Amino acid sequence: MPPAEKATRTRRYRSAVACQACRQRKVRCSLTVTGIPCAGCAQDGAQCVVDPKPKNAQQVNQTTHRSGSLPAVHSNPINMSQNSSAAAMNESSQINSIQNHSAQSTPSARHTLLNPGLSNIEDEQRNGIEIAEAALGQPRRIGEVPFYTGDQTGPTSALNICSPDESLPKHFLIPASVTELSNDDREFLQKKGVYNLPKNDTCDRLIAAYLLHVHPIMPVIEADDLLLHYQAGKLQYYNLSLLWSIFFAATNFVSNDIPEEEGYSSRREMKYAFYSRAKCMYRNGNERNKIVLLQTSLLLGFFHSEMDEHGQPWYWTGIAISFCQILGLHRNPDFSKRNPSITERQRSFWRRLWWSCVFRDRWLSLTMGRPLRINLDDCDTPFPSPDDLLYDIVGLQEPFVSSYIPSDMARLAKYWVMLISLSLQLGSVLAMNYRTVRPKPSVHEIGALEERLLQCDLPDQYEAGLTKASRFYSNHVHLHYQALLITFYRPFGTDVPRDLQPVEKEDWQHRLKLKADAAASRANEILEALVQEGLLYFAGPMTPPLLVPAMQTHLLQCKTGDALSKRIRLNKLEMCMLVMEEFQKTYTVASLYRGIFVKAIEQIFPGYSAPTTYPKAITDSAVASDTGIRQENFHMAPENSDQVAQFDDTQFGNVDGNNLMSALMDEASIFSFWESWNQI
Repeated sequence: MPPAEKATRTRRYRSAVACQACRQRKVRCSLTVTGIPCAGCAQDGAQCVVDPKPKNAQQVNQTTHRSGSLPAVHSNPINMSQNSSAAAMNESSQINSIQNHSAQSTPSARHTLLNPGLSNIEDEQRNGIEIAEAALGQPRRIGEVPFYTGDQTGPTSALNICSPDESLPKHFLIPASVTELSNDDREFLQKKGVYNLPKNDTCDRLIAAYLLHVHPIMPVIEADDLLLHYQAGKLQYYNLSLLWSIFFAATNFVSNDIPEEEGYSSRREMKYAFYSRAKCMYRNGNERNKIVLLQTSLLLGFFHSEMDEHGQPWYWTGIAISFCQILGLHRNPDFSKRNPSITERQRSFWRRLWWSCVFRDRWLSLTMGRPLRINLDDCDTPFPSPDDLLYDIVGLQEPFVSSYIPSDMARLAKYWVMLISLSLQLGSVLAMNYRTVRPKPSVHEIGALEERLLQCDLPDQYEAGLTKASRFYSNHVHLHYQALLITFYRPFGTDVPRDLQPVEKEDWQHRLKLKADAAASRANEILEALVQEGLLYFAGPMTPPLLVPAMQTHLLQCKTGDALSKRIRLNKLEMCMLVMEEFQKTYTVASLYRGIFVKAIEQIFPGYSAPTTYPKAITDSAVASDTGIRQENFHMAPENSDQVAQFDDTQFGNVDGNNLMSALMDEASIFSFWESWNQI
């Protein structure tokens, strides 16, 4: 549906209770939530006059947010904090959004709204009838939210008995359920700051940052919907839990002056505040649209905190995957025949959501050492195409395109599809090498998977005319690829195929070790390119974990070889540590990784002090310690000498790091190696 048509349809539904001024201007009135005066009259300083209504004429206003052309229903009174004046902020009341027209179309819906605790057996049975009618293509009310019946044993399988000659669709739309926020809930959300949006300029910069830095790799919102709300000055009518999630994810990429302007002491404080508001609205806003809950969960999965052992990405992504499977996004809605109730826009958006979940599932499983949640043998959703990322921006006009949409979005869409393809291969690698219960692969199986990996489609890093965004995302795809190769080759340093001849073992393992080593070195080259071109600011919270496989490989090599090879390996590892230190300024997870690797290096090189780029005034003790180590343990050649600096093995010791590195790579995770330290 074109954006203009969408906007027109949204404006069609107005609250039946409104003051005279709002009725005359044909705008939404917050009267039923804020009382007199409404938000519009309060902002204009006008008298709020309300026509008398019968005592029983109660209406419940609901916010509608479309996701994939599907409304999301929730209660969103907003405190318009964009006004810079404190007096204006006090004067401005909560602004409620448009009511859900379908919920008011039947007496039973109104009864449920006004008496949420009095839902009776007839109402529950009516819901089952509506589901059956929608499945049979005989809906009495307009379907708005997706419903998935499940496979052969799903709740509507009984209907197939009545229609043996006709395959019924498993995906269809049903009427939306609506809920009402109580006064206590609204007051609680108000106290939590959920209705206090940032200043207009901050919102503008957050939206621009999100669409440039987050959307190309996690296309989980429809850009035109967000921008049309923003252009119309109706950002407060956008789904609040999703909006705060967008702001939270975008905070990583705005300039340092934004937190100060918003009254925060640091970027991290502002990010945590936005995350807390998104989570608060998510849990207390009575949101019923599972598409919106899915979108919000995926974005909240960017949050890391030491307070919960850094488990939030795994937690939120698991919720998102569950919603995908509840909604049936893992299944092709046209698996038996074309489903007329699903639009092309919805098909594209559902594919984006599903494959974003697959992407997160695979890479979180790698970096956190957790089992895969998604079994693709249970899924038949078509593989995405670049066009799936472009449908929601093709109809946008200026100034949206130049101001908010990356000029090379078509190229970035291709990169995203490449990432999804790499994620599928990563799933195969994890299944072959890292499952707890697994058969040993054969030489042929390993060779076949390696051949598929070597044939992966990758960007041309030297393509002419690349923007900064394209250069970063091109390198980002390659960084994923090197992490994938290392993850594939690394286990074969200790494991061998079940049918490998003993005489071939040493040579076979050596060759695969060299391949893992080469992939780690290429990862360093990519990092160096990002640093030299000043592109690290594009890096998101998913970038630091991509360094870990290369760092593990460098650490492994530090324990073997002669003095020079150890020094070279340590240099490569220290380069990764410097980049990780840069990421620490924004991402908590980078601090976690760096701290772990500092301690791991100390197990091999006692007395080691990690390099740092911080100013000398800040790190006098660290620099002194670092200098002491280097002077004590390295016999440096005189200045201007051609001699190579010598590494003194005797002072660092030859530590057997097999147990340490096996644990570091166990289940592709860095979180399992603590128990091995006692053996070193």
